[in-house]
Amino acid sequence: MKNSQVLNEILNASDLLVNKTCVLVGDEPSKKREEIRQYFHRTFTLYEHLFECLANDQAFYEAANTLRHPLIFYYGHTATFFINKLHVAKLIPQRLNPKIESMFAIGVDEMSWDDLNEKNYDWPSPIEVREYRNQVRDIVDNFIQTTAIDLPVAWEDPLWIVMMGIEHERIHLETSSVLIRQLPIEFVKPHFLFLECPGHGSAPANILLPVKGKNIKQGKVKKESVYGWDNEYGELETNVKDFKASQYLVSNKEYLGFVEDSGYQTERFWTEEGWAWASHAKAIHPPFWAGKKGCYSYRTMTRIIEMPWDWPVDVNYLEANAFCQWKSEKTGRKIRLPTEAQWYCLREEIADDQPDWESAPGNINLEHWASACPVTKFPTQCANGSVFYDIIGNVWQWTETPIDGLPGFEAHNIYDDFSIPTFDGKHNLIKGGSFFSTGNSALKSSRYAFRRHFFQHAGFRYVESEEAVIAINNQYETDEQVSQYIEFHFGDEYHSVANYAKACGDLCLEYFATKAKGSEAKRALDLGCAIGRTSFELATVFDYVDGIDFSTRFVSVATQLKETGAQRYKIRAEGDLFDFKEARLADLQLDEAAQKCNFWQGDACNLADKYANYNLIFAGNLIDRLYDPRFFLSTIHERLADNGLLILTSPYTWIEEFTVSEKWLGGYKRDGENFSTLDGLKEVLASNFELADKPRDVPFVIRETARKFQHSIAQMTVWQRKPR
Repeated sequence: MKNSQVLNEILNASDLLVNKTCVLVGDEPSKKREEIRQYFHRTFTLYEHLFECLANDQAFYEAANTLRHPLIFYYGHTATFFINKLHVAKLIPQRLNPKIESMFAIGVDEMSWDDLNEKNYDWPSPIEVREYRNQVRDIVDNFIQTTAIDLPVAWEDPLWIVMMGIEHERIHLETSSVLIRQLPIEFVKPHFLFLECPGHGSAPANILLPVKGKNIKQGKVKKESVYGWDNEYGELETNVKDFKASQYLVSNKEYLGFVEDSGYQTERFWTEEGWAWASHAKAIHPPFWAGKKGCYSYRTMTRIIEMPWDWPVDVNYLEANAFCQWKSEKTGRKIRLPTEAQWYCLREEIADDQPDWESAPGNINLEHWASACPVTKFPTQCANGSVFYDIIGNVWQWTETPIDGLPGFEAHNIYDDFSIPTFDGKHNLIKGGSFFSTGNSALKSSRYAFRRHFFQHAGFRYVESEEAVIAINNQYETDEQVSQYIEFHFGDEYHSVANYAKACGDLCLEYFATKAKGSEAKRALDLGCAIGRTSFELATVFDYVDGIDFSTRFVSVATQLKETGAQRYKIRAEGDLFDFKEARLADLQLDEAAQKCNFWQGDACNLADKYANYNLIFAGNLIDRLYDPRFFLSTIHERLADNGLLILTSPYTWIEEFTVSEKWLGGYKRDGENFSTLDGLKEVLASNFELADKPRDVPFVIRETARKFQHSIAQMTVWQRKPR
């Protein structure tokens, strides 16, 4: 490694667990450059140490959680993020390993309760990933040392992208520690860097204490002194009324009352979503409890220990909410989780933020332990005389607030799907950080959210409050690429070219009626569905339609359209001028058909087994964006019913960014002769399909601004599955 000397200095340094986020202001650019460089190496090294908690190579491939990839994915994911983002920002000329950078690109959020299908992923070995990480370390180190730097480092600067990669890796430092905690105990081992709290004892009795309401102001401006994620910027004021809050986080002992009172078996305590999850998961107690009634033990990241009754309980939102309903019934009080603004009423009692701490005023930032600790360890004396514990740290605290953009929200163009996919009403904010929260995650301003069935190092405190929970609404879709696609699918026609998504839907239905005679229009699959217009068109005839896309942003909008029937969006006219529009399914007579559609995030080259037995599969403008189109085409027949149709469209724009040239289906010379994509399609599909009609051209136009358009022509081919 070029930077081996730097790495060795860090490995031997006593400050490896100094995890304060890097301040981005100052007067000495060269000094700031070196601070960022050291912060990068500390983060990169600490992350690699975390994976030393795995007992053997097999542990990298074990399913810690069936809704997430194995840990080998996360080992490589954070490194590929640096390369992908620097390349997208045009700050490095080419990718390092396109196959790895595609394979390790997505997998952060749990999209559903359906199992991931790992059988088609040819995961590399830990040694191969480690070597890849070494190469990435050198590239990023060199970039930090040679790129331009201005102070303060700002949103649009090259080193902001480096900070994005560092803070992204620190997010995964924590989420990967949760996955390690979920592995079977034989696959993990203790590590000298990640020490557990040695003490536990009797839990205190929890009581409700008064909290003075106040006007809470949230939101950063662009010239802040530290890095922030896009959802932290904007401006929101909330007038919070007086309320009461529990003095302590809910301990394992306090939660035991809910468990022993048949809380997990009593439907009335749960929301409809919560009861569905509890039934599906067959949950009978918190996820990190082991054993059974009267003999519970507790799972830390790497050990099973005697139950620490005075440590905070780890639960998801659905469990926390059910406890509050149970507590309300038992006490006759209106008990619920706090809102984000109510949490801030407590947080403002702590004057300093992480960069200014001499020592963390809570079990956070890995400054104390790599586990929870007793809920009585970290008190804060409040202005009204009340003493609250664990206002920050120990475990994240679930809130009643679904995440949304603050007024003035703007997605960062280099990571525009960090926040927007979570603005769906299904992701609730967690506040305060946990023992494993470092960097940006430990800041007062941090706004992280997960699906309500998600497990993190997260617990809760409860409040007594009459105040209604009001969620803000991100009224217009602000992501430019997503807005372009909404316009492409649902907006105006340009230059006398018919709406492409509708035209494809109409042609699919026409071909099905003429070529698949005798087949019932039961099930259709729209692969690369984007915003979902073609799926909706297919559902005017088919009984059931699945729409699948690689982009969580697209899937979120398609689902929103299905559920609400409308989506507002803004599209650029010129410069900073926008047109504000709204897509309405009822205007297109698609509102009823939409209810027959379901949308999923997925990889066309690695689909779950449940996606099968379709009468028609449409893959629109997809094959030239796949990392392995030949594999996709050679297996897609397994998902079609007898006599089913596979309909493909593509402009055949093969580029290395999406598909390495060795994987192209055509567009090159073979044995000295031209070999087209149509030739390649015939070759790959011949054993299982017959070409049902002559290829035809389907034009399309994508609006970029009021005076700039992409005009392209896709070729549509129709393939009928041969009898088995």
